[in-house]
Amino acid sequence: MDASRNRAVRLLAPVAILSCSLALLSGCSGSGSSGEHKTSKARTEQAAQAAEVAAPASGDDLQSDYLKVIKDVLPSVVQIQASNDLGSGVVYDDQGHIVTNAHVVGDETTFKVTTANSEDVLSAELVYSYPEQDLAVVKLDKVPDGLKAASFADSSKVDVGQIVLAMGSPLGLSSSVTQGIVSATGRTVSEGGSDGGTGATIANMVQTSAAINPGNSGGALVNLDGQVIGIPTLAATDPDLGGSAAPGIGFAIPSSMVKTVADQIIKDGKVTDSGRAALGITGRTVVDGSYRAAGVAVVEVKSGGAADKAGIEAGDIITRLGDTDITTITSLSEALAEDRPGQKTTVTYTRDGNEDKAGVTLGEQ
Repeated sequence: MDASRNRAVRLLAPVAILSCSLALLSGCSGSGSSGEHKTSKARTEQAAQAAEVAAPASGDDLQSDYLKVIKDVLPSVVQIQASNDLGSGVVYDDQGHIVTNAHVVGDETTFKVTTANSEDVLSAELVYSYPEQDLAVVKLDKVPDGLKAASFADSSKVDVGQIVLAMGSPLGLSSSVTQGIVSATGRTVSEGGSDGGTGATIANMVQTSAAINPGNSGGALVNLDGQVIGIPTLAATDPDLGGSAAPGIGFAIPSSMVKTVADQIIKDGKVTDSGRAALGITGRTVVDGSYRAAGVAVVEVKSGGAADKAGIEAGDIITRLGDTDITTITSLSEALAEDRPGQKTTVTYTRDGNEDKAGVTLGEQ
């Protein structure tokens, strides 16, 4: 990021120098009249201001930015303890609601919460867990004095290259902060389930180089304006490293989705509008004669669902959704995550060895 900042300075600096040159020429070429001197003085002041704007930011300035953000946001990041697991959470409002990951709360309903600025252990209860988006809201039984809600940004305005800080309790180390950049946006990621299967499939995730370790889940990914742009959720794994975390590749649920889900949970006690497309089937991955994934076999069709209305039946093998090849149940989930309820698309499938297509209006999960 320092290199990018320096490149910006190099682009701006010649403009500032040119402005100074023009101002000096104007000052030297006048006849000495009062009006000309005033014009020269004004131009010189403008050039000085431009030069000041173009001056490179020092390491001390960037460090001051970090310190300010940490001071502002860290009090809003808490540690959440379930029976056997530790995770993180973010204070959502002054009523004691805390947003975290569904996989942090698991199947439990009561938790112990520790804030960054207090050693007191607080009790909290589950409001609602929404595993489909890996989000949950818990509420403190008693709101302590000075509890500070975090500010959430519009994640649609997040840019690749932005400096970000990840805050949470990795490996149980509360109030930890790591630094990185936004590496990419719009990622669709499928989590591994606790039983080794596929967990939630989440669209539009923010990819970051900030270190994301166990315990960071549910914490805060923050920009230098002190706003939460995402909830860190998982790190990529590298099969060549024995399935351990791949350094510098972490993912966060975008803040706009967090707000959408949390607001519904707080208002209605559940998610009433998921915004997630569904076919209305239960399926499983099938393999061909070479043991390669070859599609999704429809095990059950939900009555009145999108697939049912399109004439898709149990036993059909789905091989394509729209323009996307479908080879596994995960690839089907990822394709659906990028669509919206009510969207029209085409499902390609085989039945009794014959390929067919069906027009489908997607339902809501």
